[in-house]
Formats: sequence, structure tokens, C-alpha cells
Amino acid sequence: MPFSQFAAKLAERQQAGLLRSRRQIDSPQGAHILVAGRQLINFCSNDYLGLANHPAVVQAAQQGAAEWGVGSGAAHLLAGHFGPHQALEDRLAAFVGMPAALGFSTGYMANLAVITALMGRGDAVFADKLNHASLNDAVALSRADFKRYPHQDLAALERLLAASSAPRKLIVADAVFSMDGDIAPVAALLALAEQYDAWLFLDDAHGFGVLGEGRGTLAEFGVASPRIIYMATLGKAAGVSGAFVAGEQVLCDWLLNIAHSYVYTTAMPPLLSCAMQASLDLIEAEPWRRQRLAEHIAALRAGLKDCCELLDSNTAIQLVLLPDNETAIRIAKALFERGIWVGAIRPPTVPTPRLRITLSVAHSSDDIAALISELKALMAKP
Repeated sequence: MPFSQFAAKLAERQQAGLLRSRRQIDSPQGAHILVAGRQLINFCSNDYLGLANHPAVVQAAQQGAAEWGVGSGAAHLLAGHFGPHQALEDRLAAFVGMPAALGFSTGYMANLAVITALMGRGDAVFADKLNHASLNDAVALSRADFKRYPHQDLAALERLLAASSAPRKLIVADAVFSMDGDIAPVAALLALAEQYDAWLFLDDAHGFGVLGEGRGTLAEFGVASPRIIYMATLGKAAGVSGAFVAGEQVLCDWLLNIAHSYVYTTAMPPLLSCAMQASLDLIEAEPWRRQRLAEHIAALRAGLKDCCELLDSNTAIQLVLLPDNETAIRIAKALFERGIWVGAIRPPTVPTPRLRITLSVAHSSDDIAALISELKALMAKP
């Protein structure tokens, strides 16, 4: 396909209001950031606990760089697996109550690793239709049969499981859905996995650090089983970078040997493992962060309930549904002009246009009040 055809397709996306773009940030991550010389209140970041620029985490990264250098220089299976990598994996496994853990550079790579290393032709993956794109891509790459069920529809999931004769079955779901903010019924999903002899793979990118006293969605609901494969990212509430998969020791040993996105890539810098240790210290020692975040969530929902159509979410991800792409773009642009940055999420990322508001402990009560005030005014306009 000539590149001119790509240009035409991009022009079509732009006309439909679907063209994505980036804005350069000229300050550290935080509730208030500098973009193109303007100070903005930032409601786009997943830095839920305000740890991305925390002095203790920064200091740990600096000390790690001084002791271990900047780059790892090799893949984990060659000369790239350092003491800080191993220490963090051991601690993460203990932190989430699993026998073992394996570190990855990104959540995307972790999801690819699990599904492609465990599943293949003739196997079946049962996935919530609103799962993250990385999970869907992983299923496609695995060549397993892809069975999708309507969002949170456990009856439909059970019908698919009952009809399947696949030798290996894997139920896959976001633990906290990134574009809806709701939480998966993990206990009910595990019950179905046990009934139909399946594994349960949970992507807890947005629950780790926040739910279950910071230990994630499984801890929030007191769920545990050898059937569970758990993935969480370290660049959201934890404020650093990377991801990990936790589960039985044999699972991690298998991934270490088989998963291409682990075997064939350079290990993350060990300094980030040092920074993540400091982040875990703060997650454990400062429960007030989660309490303040809960207060922000309650304040925002109370302030917007009479003027906005909010999805049902008690997490830091709050969604305002809007009638069309044009309205979503118009309101997001107007907020930006008023010094408030909120993401406008449109199809095909989501089925219906919406504003995605993400809250952080770093926000002040005045920040929340400003967002409520401006949104009320904009929603009142035709």
C-alpha cells in the first residue's frame, strides 16, 4: 500500500474526530504540569498515589543509578539480571501473596508473555469484550480460539465455557477496567474457572497500589487460588515503570523459558527496581494516600451527579458519557483552555464517547472543585 493511502486514511480519521495526537509535557509528572508554557491541572495521569515524582522514589532511582549504572546491558537470561531485579521480584510475590513473580518492561509485554506462552492452536481464551487491547492482541498472536463475552456477563461466559471442548481454557479479564472504572467480579470468575477447569488471568494494572490496602484487587476481595495468574503494572499507582506476573513457581519458570517478550528483550535498568522498592515502602507505610484518593472520588461523584451521566465506578477512573465525538472534543478543548486537562476518549477505543477523569492523591480539594465547577458550566451550554 503506498504511503499516500495512509495519508488519506489519516485525513478520514481526522475528519471523523478520531485522530490521536500527543502533547509535550515540560515538567515532572504531577497534579499540576506545564504544557506549552501553560500550567494545567492534570486529570489525565494514572499516577493515582502521587508517587511518580516522590522524593524518596527519585532518591532511590538516583542511588540505584550510582550503584548499578543506567542500562542493564543484556537480556535477563544473559548478563542482564541484577540483584535489584531479583530482590524486587521476591518482594512483589510476597506483597501480593503469590509463590513467585517475574518482572517485565511493560504491562503490554507481560500480557503477551502469559497468553502466548500458555495458549496455542486448539486452546480457548474467554475474554471480556472491554478488556485492554494488549490482552486482545496477545490472544490473536497465540492463535487460540478467541471467545469474547459481553462486559461482565457471567451467564454468557458460562455458556461459552460449557460449550468448549478445548484442552486448555483461559479466562481473561481486566481487574479494573481502564475505560469504565468498574471492577471485575473476581470471586465469581474464579468459581467459573474452577467449575470448568480453566485458568484465570487478571490484569490488575489499575488496582495494584490502590485496592486491597495497595496489594491489589485479589486482596480487596480475599481471593486466592493456584489457578490465578496475576499481572500488575508498576507505572500507574506505583509511580515507576514496568510490570510483573505473579503466580505459581512453575508458571514463572515456564514464562522465563518460553515467553518471547521476556526472553528476547533487554532487561529494564536495575535502577528502576531500586525505585520500585522505595515505592512499595510508601504504599505499605502510608495508607492515608488511599484514604485521600477515596475522598476525592466521593467529592467528584457528588459534585457531578446532577449534571453529568457518570458510569458506575468507585475507583480513581471516572467517566462522563457524552452523546458524540464532537461534544467530547469540544468539552475537553474548553476545559484545556480553562487550565484543566481531561482526556476525550472516543471510538474505536471505547464504544461511546466519554471524558476520562483520573484522580490522584496529589490533587487538592480546590483542584477537584475547579473541575466540578467548569464541567457544570460547560455541560449547561448547548
